[in-house]
Amino acid sequence: MNSKYAPIGVFDSGVGGLTVAKEIMRQLPNERIVYFGDTARVPYGGKSKETITKYTKQIIRFLQTYDVKAIAIACGTVSACSLEEVEKELDIPIIGVLKPGSEVAVDKTKNKRIGVIATESSIHSGMYQKYIQEIDHQIQVFAKACPLFVPLVEEGLWEDPVTTEIARRYLQELKEQDIDTLILGCTHYPLLIKTIGDVMGDDVTLVNLAYETAADLKKLLESRGLLNVAATEDYEVNYRFFVSDVADKFRSFAESILSDVKFSTDTPFITKQINIEAF
Repeated sequence: MNSKYAPIGVFDSGVGGLTVAKEIMRQLPNERIVYFGDTARVPYGGKSKETITKYTKQIIRFLQTYDVKAIAIACGTVSACSLEEVEKELDIPIIGVLKPGSEVAVDKTKNKRIGVIATESSIHSGMYQKYIQEIDHQIQVFAKACPLFVPLVEEGLWEDPVTTEIARRYLQELKEQDIDTLILGCTHYPLLIKTIGDVMGDDVTLVNLAYETAADLKKLLESRGLLNVAATEDYEVNYRFFVSDVADKFRSFAESILSDVKFSTDTPFITKQINIEAF
């Protein structure tokens, strides 16, 4: 049985999952985190379900070497393609980003017209449509794959004229569908939230998977008696970051994304590169 003082495992295909990690740090301030970014194999969005599931199992085995008490899949593609399979094999809680985002979108929509933007694999899985219509079958879901968004984020082009032009092209058809709620169905996308918000306009509510996933994780840990509500004298909150490639570049992104997070140590961004294929 894992202790409530054990860390939470968080992983993504790259840097996007740091948006989820940041929210976990903010909403669960007493929790330790072990983060893995698969920077050698990003993006996942154009890969097959079988390949994504293979990568997912490797990463989970790595996180388990740190005796994590729970795992947050901070990746929309993995949540859509692999969560249902891998959760059957685990004896610890695991959470993805699709259900939290879908539930909030259903709650927010007034005209029952919801848009979803995500990677190609996520959209082709049909999982967002499935979750949303299980809650309310009257809701219409309009899904759009935005495959260039992840590479743009990974290159740091968060607010760039090129990104704005691509966003206009991707989002035009959703604007024409009169949606009033838009799910940012990839954890990279909150880093483009200003651009996406400017394109969609004030009448469309944007659903940030990072915030909602952290909130659901907190509820899950509470229900299992695993939430660490107060640190002891010999317990120190710490965050460990691992990547499969380009550790220096990842560190730079982490310092930018987590710049307003208060840490208990002077070296929160120490990253280590590992061969994840060994797991």
